[in-house]
Amino acid sequence: MLVIVCYDVSTETREGRRRLRRVARVCEGTGQRVQKSVFECQVDRMQLEELERRLLAEIRVDEDCLRLYRLAETRGCEVREYGRFRALDYDAPLLV
Repeated sequence: MLVIVCYDVSTETREGRRRLRRVARVCEGTGQRVQKSVFECQVDRMQLEELERRLLAEIRVDEDCLRLYRLAETRGCEVREYGRFRALDYDAPLLV
């Protein structure tokens, strides 16, 4: 399934800036960055639960915001992109 991870971490303090880097690292280990605080992650149910657990361990719910959008493949998903960045298509054939 495709999961969109969006976050907004308070960076007013040094700890907040560290937290932001840790949250980004967790996301980079699972998906690809499509905007500064938005990641697309192609995961199964277990990977999603692990990702959510790791992200919740990093953020502070009283200061930060975390949103996970799960896009089920049974419904279909259309992504329209504009601009220079092009995300990887996980379903496309790999070229060597």
